[in-house]
Amino acid sequence: MSLQIGIVGLPNVGKSTLFNALTKSHAAESANYPFCTIDPNVGIVEVPDTRLNKLAEVVQPEKILPAAIEFVDIAGLVKGASSGEGLGNQFLSHIRQVDAIAHVVRVFEDDDIHHVHGQIDPESDKEVIETELIIADVQTVEKRFKKAESETKSGQADKKKYAALIGDLLSHLQDGKKAVEFSDDPEVLAELKDLHLLTLKPFIYVLNVKEDQINNTDINHFKKILNLNSNDDVVVVSAQIEAELTHLDEEEAQMFLDEIGLKEPTLNALIQKAYSVLGLETYFTAGVKEVRAWTVKKGSTAPQAAGVIHTDFEKGFIKADVVSFDDFVEFKGWAGCKDAGKQRLEGKEYIVQDGDVMLFKFNN
Repeated sequence: MSLQIGIVGLPNVGKSTLFNALTKSHAAESANYPFCTIDPNVGIVEVPDTRLNKLAEVVQPEKILPAAIEFVDIAGLVKGASSGEGLGNQFLSHIRQVDAIAHVVRVFEDDDIHHVHGQIDPESDKEVIETELIIADVQTVEKRFKKAESETKSGQADKKKYAALIGDLLSHLQDGKKAVEFSDDPEVLAELKDLHLLTLKPFIYVLNVKEDQINNTDINHFKKILNLNSNDDVVVVSAQIEAELTHLDEEEAQMFLDEIGLKEPTLNALIQKAYSVLGLETYFTAGVKEVRAWTVKKGSTAPQAAGVIHTDFEKGFIKADVVSFDDFVEFKGWAGCKDAGKQRLEGKEYIVQDGDVMLFKFNN
C-alpha cells in the first residue's frame, strides 16, 4: 500500500532536515537559501511500533519487519506560488499527487538561518502557505463550476444539484477556507474527490522548535498562536535534535535523548500521526521466519488484509485464524491462545482490528 505524506512549508523552515532525519539519509539537500530542493525527494519511513518487539519475544523470529509509509519532501512554497512565483505551479503539482500534507511551520529563532520574510511569525507563515493552496483550489473549482453550470441546461436534477454543490464550494474557498472544512458529511466530501483539491487532503501541522523548547511545549498554546481549531492535528518536533540523532548509533542516541529528557525521537510522533491521518491501521503476522506489521485501511475486511500480502491470498481467501495482540503476548503465541480459547476463525465479512495477529487460509 503506497500512500504518501507531502512535507510542505516556506523555504528554510526545516523541511529537508526533517525529511533526512525521517529517512535516515541525506537525500534532500538542506541549505540556507530558498529552492535548494526542486525535484521532490521520496523516502520510505518505518512506522515505530513497540508491539513488534513484544511479538518477537514470544515467537523468536529470524527477522522483524515494521510497517512503512512514504514521505515526500516538496520544495518550499512562497507567496504567489499559485500564480507561478518561485516555480509554484510545478511545486503545487507535486502536492496534488500526495495523500496528506505535513505542513512544517518554523517556530525556532536562529539568526544564522535566513527567514524568507525576514522575521519569525508562525501564524503568518501558515496563512501564506494555506492561502496559496486555497487559491490554487479556487482556480480548479472555477473551471469545474463553469462546466457544471453548462451541464444544467440538460434539465437533469442531479446535474443541477451538483452545480449547486460546486457553487457553494467555490464560495467557501473564496472566503479563504480549506475544502476539508466545507462539510462534516463524508458523503459530500467524497463527491469532491475527483477534483483532486489540495486543501481537501488531511493536514498535519508540524511545529519545528529549538532543542531548549521541546520539553516546554503546550499543544493548545501553539494552536492559539497559529489560530488553529481544537481538532486540528499538531505535532511538535525539533529538526535540530533529529539532525544530531542521525549521526549517533543506537546507544549514543538513547543517551542523548535521556540527557534532554525525551523518551523517543520527536519524529516518532509525526510518523504515527501521519499513519493515523491516512486512516491506516496495523495487523501482524507472526511466525518463526518473521514477525511483520502490515498496513491496511481502517474498515478493511479479512480478504482485503490478505491481499496486502499477495493478491492471490485475497482471491483464494477461505478463512483466517485471528488472535488479538494482547492475547497473543499473554498466552505466548498460537498454541497457547488455541488452548485458552482465544484463537478465532473468521470469514470473509470480518473487519480487521488494529493489532490483530492473523494467519490466512486460502486456495492456491
